[in-house]
Amino acid sequence: MLTPARALLGMAILCSTASLSAQELAICTTPQRPACPSALNEQADSEFTFSRLIFADNPIAINNLGDRIGYPHWQADCSESEPHFIAAMKRLTRVDTNEQSQSISLLDDRIYDFPMLYIVEAGFASFGQSETDNLREYLLRGGFLLVDDFHGSYQWEQFSNWIGEVFPDREVVDLPESHDIFNVHFPIEDFIQIPGLRALCLNPGATWELPISKSMAVVESNASRQQPRWRGILDDDGRVMVVINWNMDLGDAWEHADMEEYSALYTATAYRLGVNYVIYGMTH
Repeated sequence: MLTPARALLGMAILCSTASLSAQELAICTTPQRPACPSALNEQADSEFTFSRLIFADNPIAINNLGDRIGYPHWQADCSESEPHFIAAMKRLTRVDTNEQSQSISLLDDRIYDFPMLYIVEAGFASFGQSETDNLREYLLRGGFLLVDDFHGSYQWEQFSNWIGEVFPDREVVDLPESHDIFNVHFPIEDFIQIPGLRALCLNPGATWELPISKSMAVVESNASRQQPRWRGILDDDGRVMVVINWNMDLGDAWEHADMEEYSALYTATAYRLGVNYVIYGMTH
């Protein structure tokens, strides 16, 4: 079986059996409930510990989109994406990376011990005032937030609502391809949409996710999901505090590096982006 690092180097191949339907692909079988690690019990000796952010689900967003996955959205893909990415960090960089990952709340004062927080399904997140205040403080002190795996105009609107509470005075900007964050370790040459399983399995042949079942309260076009965007929020010195991957799913690309049905082109780009984000966040 391929290792994540070998997939990153292009050793994996796209499934050649084009006659298979999406439902017949092993990658599209019903996943098990993710088993996410808890916050570390003691201080980590390593420079970098992959830290996934815990949040409460926004029930309005879930009801409007009809996206009931059977577990909290913050847990998506944690069982496999983190271990694969950690293996790549240890193989492809000299960063002292903890073999253990963790899930941590913004109400935990230990967030300041970790240089980067990772959030998935950001369009379903909901934060209280104390969490909002702590996230602002964390980022202004030099912390870094990686936002991943959310799609379409409605989820963007929901994300904008809560990130706007964190930074009401700072705008979200598009990051140019020449930005340091895309060149700090690996030069990113292919700015391509990184598809998640919903694209691969429910919209075969495309890299974008179809709008999911939703109520009449939401009007969303296919076009709002078709174009990936790399965006950010900057501090007063121009440092990227928040990097936003919209209409992409890096976590699925990390998770499925061993699956022949998932193209190595997407996996390689997702790993390179992830490594760059970590190193940028730790050095800026």
